[in-house]
Amino acid sequence: MYMDGGTGEVMATIAEIRDLLGEPEFNWTDPAPWIEMEREFGVEFPADFREIVDAYGSGQINNQLYLKHPAGHLLHNLGESIRGDLEFWREEDMVEYLPGPAGANPGELMPIALAKTGEWVFLRVPDGSSSPWRVVVAELDSPAWTLHEMTFGDWLVAYLRGEDVTMCSRNFAPGRPFFESLS
Repeated sequence: MYMDGGTGEVMATIAEIRDLLGEPEFNWTDPAPWIEMEREFGVEFPADFREIVDAYGSGQINNQLYLKHPAGHLLHNLGESIRGDLEFWREEDMVEYLPGPAGANPGELMPIALAKTGEWVFLRVPDGSSSPWRVVVAELDSPAWTLHEMTFGDWLVAYLRGEDVTMCSRNFAPGRPFFESLS
């Protein structure tokens, strides 16, 4: 565990995720794609999310949950996905599915991942610099969403352990969680 700079919040480390998911092979170190994407959206993504995505890159976890990296190919590029997903979630008929607007302003929801089982994972933009990022999962089969009072790293660890974080991994990874690269 480590402390999130400034918030004093304990967060899951990449070591916990490696223990559950296996050794990453992507291991991205150039901050340029993150800087460009963060400049475009006007928000700095949380350190744990960046660390996880930099380690694993664009891929699919448990043949269910898709993560993308900002340096990924066009189909697997986080920035491209966020742009398209923000348009989708800002449509009038999609508003009922979320607890607030999609976007990069304080309190808004930034779409960062989706599951082939119909769930979308959002990071809730903090209201202030000392507030933590939180995870919101929306289910498309019903206008339902769940706010998880945890960081993305903690949410991912819980998902990998098969805990109830709105998405269940046990059906997709009954033996052990796994990661498949999309690059």
